[in-house]
Amino acid sequence: MPAEPLLTVENVNFAIRGNPILLDVDLRVTAGEIVALIGPNGAGKSTLVRIVLGLLHPDSGQVRLKPELRVGYMPQRLTVADTLPLTVQRFVTLGTPAPRERVRTALTEVGAAHVLDAPVQAISGGELQRVLLARALLREPDLLVLDEPIQGVDLNGQYELYDLISGLRRQRGCGILIVSHELHLVMAATDHVICLNRHVCCSGHPDQVARDPAYLQLFGIEGVRTLAIYHHHHNHRHDLHGAVVAAEHDRDG
Repeated sequence: MPAEPLLTVENVNFAIRGNPILLDVDLRVTAGEIVALIGPNGAGKSTLVRIVLGLLHPDSGQVRLKPELRVGYMPQRLTVADTLPLTVQRFVTLGTPAPRERVRTALTEVGAAHVLDAPVQAISGGELQRVLLARALLREPDLLVLDEPIQGVDLNGQYELYDLISGLRRQRGCGILIVSHELHLVMAATDHVICLNRHVCCSGHPDQVARDPAYLQLFGIEGVRTLAIYHHHHNHRHDLHGAVVAAEHDRDG
């Protein structure tokens, strides 16, 4: 029997002053699954996230959350004014009160315990993203919503963050919805991809989506070349529909 979805979005439409932003969009996330939402600028990704979080209401369609679902949200990179004296400890507990040891534990989980007492303005971009992730984890979420989680992070830090996110899925069993434009990373670290350009152009397993004509039309040859950077190594291949086909040398046993 299929697992009950944590989040279900069905036939969602949204417009601003008559300008359609989302058209009949469907999305679903289950426990232990990483779903990536990709698309060009202006595709409606951030609008869809706001609808999922209840910050906007769709013009039509439904958004259903599993009863008593706990959601942890990691926004895009934040900027804290230099005139606002704020330690990481204090920043993490704004709006989510927690004792110091719980904050330390969350920061340790994301590899950022060393910045607990540092001013937020003094930490690096990669450290800030880990702090934002730790803040989301304080809610003990069933569903993590991560909006451009590697914004402002160097390339090595990007790989480390995606490895960390995959580890959180394994350890906590939570569902994860990631919004990203880093195709080579998100396609390699994701179970299910939704390609959005106001409507859902295509969706499915990353290997399947990467071969879909709608994906190729949207991202072009450069997008395909980008994906080639991060092909995973395994002893099978996929057909045009994304199904696994054993490699020739494995058929002999």
